[in-house]
Amino acid sequence: METTIVENAKVMAKGQITLPRDVQARIGVGAGDRVALICEGDRVILMNAAVYAMRALQRGMEGKWEEAGIRSDDDVMDIVKEVRAEIENR
Repeated sequence: METTIVENAKVMAKGQITLPRDVQARIGVGAGDRVALICEGDRVILMNAAVYAMRALQRGMEGKWEEAGIRSDDDVMDIVKEVRAEIENR
């Protein structure tokens, strides 16, 4: 993973900073997008909020597939078929 250090970001009166375009591109955000700020001691990690949410969801779901007995794509397709049949029979 390549490290980029931006030493010249200035905090404005309202607490805003300008995120350089190359940093925006690296984390996949643009105007109007949301970012997550993760504080670890005296460091702050800035992430694309959608990526952060997906990673948190993945961590929360870890091991749930096995608990539910889902071990293959075929198991997933069987569940989808069951749900569709249930919906159609309503």
